Amino acid sequence: METFAEVRKHMADRFELMTDEPFIVSFEYPIPDGERRQSIFLAEIQSSDGRRVLRVETPVAPLDDLDPEKCLRINLTLRVGYLAVGDLDGIPYIKMCANLPYAFVGEQELEYTIRNVAATADHLEQ
Repeated sequence: METFAEVRKHMADRFELMTDEPFIVSFEYPIPDGERRQSIFLAEIQSSDGRRVLRVETPVAPLDDLDPEKCLRINLTLRVGYLAVGDLDGIPYIKMCANLPYAFVGEQELEYTIRNVAATADHLEQ
């Protein structure tokens, strides 16, 4: 996939989109246990050198609910993605994120990244 429009189409074919804007989509990703779902946001962002990058992101928990040192230690062990802090409705939130340059956005890599970001976030929430 070389454009966000292709990513949007792929996701719309698989999931009901909760957000569908020019450069952001969101959907509920089912966690393999069958009971839980994780909100996933995909957005096109630009790197400092102007390259287009696909960000995969999901909220984990309010920053006050998790120990920041523990989050940094977890970051060290992650093989896919990273933990970051961003605001959600004005509240600092831990988010699980991954950035994929479009050169690496194929169906399998995108599915792998979404699955791992969702599963890691779900695990941290419990």
